[in-house]
Amino acid sequence: MKYVFILVLLIVAGAGGLMGLVVGIRWMNNMTQTPRIMPGERNFSMPAGVVPRGGELVVPKEQRDVAARQPNPIRPTPESVTIGRQHFQTFCSPCHGPEGKGGVTGPVATKFIPPPDLSNAELQRQRTDGYWHSYIVVGGAVMPSYGEALSSREAWDVVNFLRTLAAK
Repeated sequence: MKYVFILVLLIVAGAGGLMGLVVGIRWMNNMTQTPRIMPGERNFSMPAGVVPRGGELVVPKEQRDVAARQPNPIRPTPESVTIGRQHFQTFCSPCHGPEGKGGVTGPVATKFIPPPDLSNAELQRQRTDGYWHSYIVVGGAVMPSYGEALSSREAWDVVNFLRTLAAK
């Protein structure tokens, strides 16, 4: 009877060890056998109407008239204008130039279609804050979209800075 007990104990221990080994091997090799996606390799589009946590609904450029009616929720304080100026220098000045004069004042603009003069008072009068915000976030005919690089608040700060350009 003593030998049967030892034999059963060895069988149970061997089965447990084998199962532990299988789990360990699967756990260690799992990452090497899954598909690998490099950043930028695939662009998964979000379903229509999805809003990220803490974000706002982004109106597509086909509905620019709807976006143009959106009021600016950020007051044009000196802090907002300063933040907007910093983002303008980073994202907008390569095409529109450091003062927003457009034409070929930006280093990138010499190679493409010259962008408009954002300091033009008539152009500023024709465009609403919601229109500028929409153009920054979802892009336009030639302008790329900066919705993934700038938050909605940062885009509103850029709009507040743009409004100061016409006053100069």
